[in-house]
Amino acid sequence: MINLLKVKPGQQEALIALLKQNIDTVIRTLHGWKTTRLIAAKDGASVVIYSEWETLAAVEAMRGDPRMQAYFPKIAELASLDSTAGSVVLSESR
Repeated sequence: MINLLKVKPGQQEALIALLKQNIDTVIRTLHGWKTTRLIAAKDGASVVIYSEWETLAAVEAMRGDPRMQAYFPKIAELASLDSTAGSVVLSESR
């Protein structure tokens, strides 16, 4: 799953702190979660969340979790969100 958050001016640090709190208190507890990376744009205008989940059903369960539902309005105060979920079709490493 990839989320692109367009951050309101001056709010990138606050958004990252909120996302870290969410990962520590909610995401880590959810079935099917594997890993999450936060990528902050150098210009402060956006944050990308890259998360790996075992299944798309796990992603849907996460989105419906009441604890996650409580975070969505807080995130919306700091940034707009565009999200996509799909299946890996290629993965290469060095």
